Amino acid sequence: QVQLVETGGGLVQAGGSLGLSCAASGSIVSIDGMGWYRAAPGKQRELVAMISAGGNPNYADSVKGRFTISRDNLKNMVYLRMNSLKPEDTGVYYCNAGIRRFTTTVTLWGQGTQVTVSL
Repeated sequence: QVQLVETGGGLVQAGGSLGLSCAASGSIVSIDGMGWYRAAPGKQRELVAMISAGGNPNYADSVKGRFTISRDNLKNMVYLRMNSLKPEDTGVYYCNAGIRRFTTTVTLWGQGTQVTVSL
C-alpha cells in the first residue's frame, strides 16, 4: 500500500510563517511531480505549487514570492514553506504525487492538513 502523509499546518497570525511536509511511503519505484493544493472554505481545490522530479517548481500567482516548494527524492518527501501568510491562505492543504510502482503509476492525495491565518 502506498500513501501520502502530511504534517505541519496550524494557526498563525497574518504575516507569519508555517511549514508543511508530506511523506510518501510504500512500494515506490520513483515519484513524478509532487505538489500542494488547497481548498478554502466554500471554494474548489486549487493548485498552490508543484515541483517536477527534476526539481523545477511552479507556483500559483497568488503565492509567488511567498511560498517555496522543495523535495527530497531520497526520502520521498515534499515540503512547502509558507512565508508572509495572509488570511486568504486559509484552507485545507493537500499533498499530491504521481507514484510509479512496479506495474502501474498512480496519483495519490494526502488526507489534508488545516492552515488557518488570522488577522
